[in-house]
Amino acid sequence: MSKLRVFKVLTVLALAVSMSACSMFHHKRDTLDTMPVDALYNNAHNSLENSDYAAAVKAYQRLIARFPSGPYNEQAQLDLTYAQYKNNQLDDAYSTVNRFLKTYPANNHIDYAYYLRGLINFERTTGVIERYVYRENGQARRDQGYNLQSFDDFSELTRRYPDSAYAADARQRMIYLRNSLAQFEIDVAKFYLRNKAYVASADRSQYVIEHYQQAPQTGDALAILTRSYLALDHKELADQTRQVLALNYPNHPYLTDPKWPHAPSTLRKMVPFSGHY
Repeated sequence: MSKLRVFKVLTVLALAVSMSACSMFHHKRDTLDTMPVDALYNNAHNSLENSDYAAAVKAYQRLIARFPSGPYNEQAQLDLTYAQYKNNQLDDAYSTVNRFLKTYPANNHIDYAYYLRGLINFERTTGVIERYVYRENGQARRDQGYNLQSFDDFSELTRRYPDSAYAADARQRMIYLRNSLAQFEIDVAKFYLRNKAYVASADRSQYVIEHYQQAPQTGDALAILTRSYLALDHKELADQTRQVLALNYPNHPYLTDPKWPHAPSTLRKMVPFSGHY
């Protein structure tokens, strides 16, 4: 066989393979546009079950666009929320679940929708660095907007549906979020204390005492409030606050070390991701 003939045969084979691949791709692309609703839902659901979240998102979105009403659409929106959440499309997931809550308030799985919304905001409280690098109180040092939203979402779930299968986990997450919110206030109070902004440190500490009474950070709040009162020359208030601290937190370090909390060393503050201001 001549070299020219071999070249022609290879060229024909290459074209055939290329056309076949294009045909297969075109068929696959068109499948989502031609499947009946039940088959399309099963396609999306299978992708979700196999953790192919990107494919699930695409299929659910196509189903919702092609079939804007009916029971499949209703379930597809809820499933789409979960697929977007798992695919780290948190803003999209938040928009989808809000639309679902507004459109289908009587859905049998509405408690799950509230739980999902809480999970989405809970996930948004964690930054990229915190996902891969441990930082003491790292989350508490971030903006607390999503923490507050997540807490409110879980709170609404437990208030509306106290017997929901998701209520117990929601309550545990609320405790975690409460402690994180309290720690944020304590961190700010310590910052003000170190910078001799005693009125501000007292206000932050008082806020923790009033709003997060069951949080473990309440002891720190009482200690910082005591130091703030002493610095402001409110000795009577300082004595009263110290007595409350000693009664409720007898092992708190401030009771044996009046200079608590100590400022981190300059060297410690220079360490990346150390979690200090």
